[in-house]
Amino acid sequence: MPFFVYILRSESSGRSYVGHTADLQKRLAEHNIGKSKATKGKGPWRLIYQEEFETRSLAACRELYFKTIEGRIELKEKEIL
Repeated sequence: MPFFVYILRSESSGRSYVGHTADLQKRLAEHNIGKSKATKGKGPWRLIYQEEFETRSLAACRELYFKTIEGRIELKEKEIL
C-alpha cells in the first residue's frame, strides 16, 4: 500500500499545510469538512503537491523534512510554495 506526503493550500487565506496519509482523496475530503483541528475553518483546501512512498515511515520522514527550514527552502525553489 502506498503512502503519500501532500501539501495543501487554503483558497481563502493562501496558507499551506503538509501531511502524510495512505488515502489521499479521503484525507483531502476530511480537511475540507473540518475533521482536522489544524485546518478546520481555514479552507477550502486544494492539493498542490504530492509524493508517493512505499512505507509510512518514509512518508513521515519526508513530511518532517518539509516542515524544516531546509524543506521550506526546497519547496520555494521548486516554486511549490
